[in-house]
Amino acid sequence: MRWLPFQLNPDLPASGIPRLEYIERKFGGGGHGRYQRVADVGKTVGLDLQFEKISVQPNTVNAHRLLHHAGELGKQDAVAEALFRAYFVEGANLTDNAVLADYAAQAGLDRDMTLKYLQSGADADVVAAADEEARRVGIGGVPFFIFGRTIGVSGAQDPDTLLQAMQQARAGSSS
Repeated sequence: MRWLPFQLNPDLPASGIPRLEYIERKFGGGGHGRYQRVADVGKTVGLDLQFEKISVQPNTVNAHRLLHHAGELGKQDAVAEALFRAYFVEGANLTDNAVLADYAAQAGLDRDMTLKYLQSGADADVVAAADEEARRVGIGGVPFFIFGRTIGVSGAQDPDTLLQAMQQARAGSSS
């Protein structure tokens, strides 16, 4: 498995915006209820999502750069899990390079080297190109799964739908 970059909000400033402002812009005054439903469903599968802790809606370019870098080091899944926990459970500000480096260290990367990488701007062009390619082929949201580079599945799907897509991709690659 490989995590590919896709920004939901590519036009946000590098420092992000206040989460409440983002929710009101996107959903209007009643937007918070949408997240409570997601949190309730998360609890049914053991996820303790804490949306109320999120104070910054981040621009995720640097988080995607970190995931790209982690992939080169064979730690992409561990870093992805750390970042998901950081944001959705702990409410961490993913626009802060020091915060990103802290979570990368929790996932097994060297914190100081990671911070230097993030401060350097390295691979920003790689991440931007991959994000642009995703948009060009019609991806408009997450989650989005690509199986065998041939089958795309958009949205949160039930396990049977994902399994069927995997089997279809597998059958197509063996023919």
